[in-house]
Amino acid sequence: MLGVLSLAAFMASLDLFIVNVAFGSIASDFGGASLSSVSWVLSAYAVVYAALLVPLGRLADRFGRKAGFLLGLAVFTLASVGCAAAGELWQLVAFRTLQAAGAALLTPASLGLLLHAMPPERRARAVRIWAATGALAAAAGPVVGGLLVGASWRWVFLVNIPIGLLALVFAARVVPESKDPQPGPLPDLLGAALLAVSVGALALGLVQAPEWGWASPDTLLALGVSVLTLAAFWRRSVRHTAPVVEPALLAVRAFAWSNATSLLFGIAFAGNLLVNILWMEQVWEYSALRTGLGVAAGPLMVPVFAAVAQSVAHRVPIGVIAAAGSLLLGTGLMLSVLLLGADPAYATQMLPCLLITGAGVGLALPTILASATVDLPPARAATGSAVVNMSRQVGSVLGVSILVALLGTPVGYAAVNNAFDNVRWALALAGGLAAAAAIGMTPRTTQQAAAPGPAPQ
Repeated sequence: MLGVLSLAAFMASLDLFIVNVAFGSIASDFGGASLSSVSWVLSAYAVVYAALLVPLGRLADRFGRKAGFLLGLAVFTLASVGCAAAGELWQLVAFRTLQAAGAALLTPASLGLLLHAMPPERRARAVRIWAATGALAAAAGPVVGGLLVGASWRWVFLVNIPIGLLALVFAARVVPESKDPQPGPLPDLLGAALLAVSVGALALGLVQAPEWGWASPDTLLALGVSVLTLAAFWRRSVRHTAPVVEPALLAVRAFAWSNATSLLFGIAFAGNLLVNILWMEQVWEYSALRTGLGVAAGPLMVPVFAAVAQSVAHRVPIGVIAAAGSLLLGTGLMLSVLLLGADPAYATQMLPCLLITGAGVGLALPTILASATVDLPPARAATGSAVVNMSRQVGSVLGVSILVALLGTPVGYAAVNNAFDNVRWALALAGGLAAAAAIGMTPRTTQQAAAPGPAPQ
């Protein structure tokens, strides 16, 4: 059962890291589509996943976690078929949103099934194994993506089909059903839609602003829609009996700061991954496989330093560990501004930056996810964990959008280098702000959260 649930979570997480490497191939196959257009392959997924994670998790708790898990897994697998068969870029983006909906259902349902089925004395270890699949996916994703893109970017999505079918067959046989004995009110799906529109409109305004003009009516309209729908979302959150984000949870200091840290760290994390891939493919003209192999050095550091974070968590405040990781991520980005040049020199230029940023992610990300819910009541821990993951996904959307807005379409190496430097400085600033926010996330309780490893997605 643990293997099946972890396999499904691994598949959903792997898909995110594979797609980054396929950016160039997707753009070429769709008639040289712009970076701003192709960025929606990532952003649409993250927006929908962030908005639906909490409400779909609650629906699974209410109506049956096994049914929710099987439905989410089936939707994700079928959407992967659609992604692979897409004939237009908008079709690919549409199926990516459907993929995200499936992932937003299967991920919390799989964790809920695991927690319900495991005896208490084995529960913590099982959750660590389930969560560690995210770290494995992060390390394997770029390499697997590079191998598959060498044949076609469509294989990035086709690989999900046999995995999904295998997981469906075994899950139907070995995973027991569970649901809440006293179901609560239906979740706020309209609030989730408002959140998706708000984040999506903000991303649209940012990525199109260089083309439309920062003061153009279209840009101002997109940003205005974002502000208005965010206000409407918060109004519903205050009034709804089962909102996406419970305002009372944000009154818990450690939880509120963990979400702020998660959002800011997500900006730096997502932008850093993509900016390195684009540099190797577009400036150094690496192949997809070579890029995937090169990028993998960073994710390989994550489980190592996640273990370091866990080993010192009982002696060092959680906020200090997360702040140190965030600062390392920002430091690696700033170092890349100084080291990277036009002529490829991976070992002396790119590798040191990847090792530093990977170490930072290993220290910060699992620590943020593990400590966010320490001060929450046990009954709210699952919701709190979903909300902090939602914050990270919103940060990912903003990170990719900021990258696209600052990168633009420069011509000539000097302009390209300057644009990439601007992106890295902006991402480094986000890492520094995440470090400042992390100081406030140390739980008030004496219990220190043990870092379990990066959660999927």
